[in-house]
Amino acid sequence: MSNATLIIATLVAIIAIAGLFLLLRKPKQRVSLSDTPAPVSTRSAEPALAAAVIATPAPEPAQVPEETSAVEGHGVVDSAAAAILDVATPVLGVDAHPDLPADELTRIKGLGPKAKAVLNGIGIHRFDQLAALDPAQAAEVDARLGAFKGRIFRDRWIDQARYLEQNDIAGFEKEFGKLG
Repeated sequence: MSNATLIIATLVAIIAIAGLFLLLRKPKQRVSLSDTPAPVSTRSAEPALAAAVIATPAPEPAQVPEETSAVEGHGVVDSAAAAILDVATPVLGVDAHPDLPADELTRIKGLGPKAKAVLNGIGIHRFDQLAALDPAQAAEVDARLGAFKGRIFRDRWIDQARYLEQNDIAGFEKEFGKLG
């Protein structure tokens, strides 16, 4: 036999042995197709916590009254935002002035329609209200932002509102980029 034939025969034998090994080995895990839940691992560092988490029933979805689906003429909001608005109260010290027209808060980068609805529920409808927040008030607003928590600081909403309140578009665009 030539060397090439010997090498090919050796490779075929190795592949055949590996294939037989894979076919004849016992599986490590058996899959059960039943409706019973899988047992909880006792290897957890906190078995009592794991058991408590598993034993805790899932919370029921919040029931939102139909009258909270619209916010005082500021547009329709989804049920999650309406649930937040239902429990929101105005921020202490924010000057409401309901007679002044509302600003389009979504001009602020990082502030979309749902975040706007939450801010409106807190009593913030204009750039000057947002720009006038002191650090304590900003922290109070942030605590009420729910899914948007942290965005008021991370996206610098207050700084953006200061530029937009003064209609300083050039300053805004220099600091935050093109205003869309």
